[in-house]
Amino acid sequence: MAKIYYDADANLDLIKDKTVGIIGFGSQGHAHALNLRDNGCNVMVGLYPGSKSWQHAQMAGLRVGTVEEMAREADVIMMLAPDQLQKKIYDESIGPALTAGKMIMFAHGFNIHFNQIVPPPDVDVTMIAPKAPGHRMREMFVNGIGVPALIAVHQNATENAQQLALAYGKGVGCTKAGVIETTFDEETETDLFGEQVVLCGGVTALVKTAFEILVQAGYQPEIAYFECMHELKLLVDLMHEGGMTYMRYSISDTAEYGDYTRGPKVIDDHVRQSMKQILANIRSGAFAREWIIENQAGRPSFLALRRQNAEHPIEKVGKELRDMMPWLGKRD
Repeated sequence: MAKIYYDADANLDLIKDKTVGIIGFGSQGHAHALNLRDNGCNVMVGLYPGSKSWQHAQMAGLRVGTVEEMAREADVIMMLAPDQLQKKIYDESIGPALTAGKMIMFAHGFNIHFNQIVPPPDVDVTMIAPKAPGHRMREMFVNGIGVPALIAVHQNATENAQQLALAYGKGVGCTKAGVIETTFDEETETDLFGEQVVLCGGVTALVKTAFEILVQAGYQPEIAYFECMHELKLLVDLMHEGGMTYMRYSISDTAEYGDYTRGPKVIDDHVRQSMKQILANIRSGAFAREWIIENQAGRPSFLALRRQNAEHPIEKVGKELRDMMPWLGKRD
């Protein structure tokens, strides 16, 4: 069973006498910074000069400086920049300021696990990874509720890294819900696998392929969109609220029978073997090397794939149909 830590396991005072630096003020960055500030911590946000977030952070009442200034001053540094930017930020602005006894933290283990960032041995390296988007994390905190998170210790130079990371977890409100112990390896590999085979890659490929099959068979694109894309949210919401059993309780018996008998024909042994190969590529570092090289080359394949997928007929049909649903708001 997983080890889970709660408020009683964390001492917020451990972090209150330190300066906590937050790199970035996007979805996660703003939530971490504001939650820590509201819990009485001394927070400084590090941004690049000219960042559009600079004024937003200042207007929120936070102290802001360049990443270099923040790194020199902070005792605890949380890296919340995108994966592909972290190595450059670290090499140029963070690494030179990491003196003995400081702690650098991450919300995702990619750059540590795949050795893109290698901190010196005399600093702590830890993770607090909230399992919710930043806006939800902030919303729950304001309402006196936390969101679950993961905790991991990669390097324990001070022999107090886990307790300090737990204090950070309490500062951002996550120990109210529970913080689950993991490792950088486990968090990184399972996160990439989930994204690729289910949450992003698997779902979008399944939806697009089903849409294409129906349209090619002569059905109207609008009907195919509703059946393969629009209604997906209804089922995911049910699973989110009560698991697969609750979802199956809420649908028709016809749909439930089709679930049990046809689902395994879609996700068959061939798909299972493909998933295992994807996991093997993640664990070996092959995917990481591919993504790193892609970014070094200026992202030609990534940008081409983004453009091609944005032009897929399901996106055109979907935009027209979503215009019939004003309650959704505009997301273009």
